[in-house]
Amino acid sequence: VQLDESGGGLVQPGGSLRLSCAASRIIFSVDPMGWYRQAPGKQRELVATITSGGTTNYADSVKGRFTISGDNAKNTVYLHMDSLKPEDTAVYYCQMRGRSTIFGSFNNYWGQGTQVTVSS
Repeated sequence: VQLDESGGGLVQPGGSLRLSCAASRIIFSVDPMGWYRQAPGKQRELVATITSGGTTNYADSVKGRFTISGDNAKNTVYLHMDSLKPEDTAVYYCQMRGRSTIFGSFNNYWGQGTQVTVSS
């Protein structure tokens, strides 16, 4: 199973971007879905997650600016980013925890990453 991300790019400070992520084939029992990011020289960090029940969780640094949404049945997750700052510059990765078969073991699936650069 592969996760395919899109929507990254270059944006000016204060601008907006919307990231999308979709699984290449069905993943069963997905819970949760999320976005992580890794800036140069830093560890990968959690940005936001959403559970199958719709509960969301955000890093303090993005609260009030980023919104995560998703569709478990379609294995898609989105990240809408507003009021972007230079410190949001990073490679953004989507992640889904689920099973590749109905009764298989749980795995964490990751996308290949999409670059977001916030600069004037």
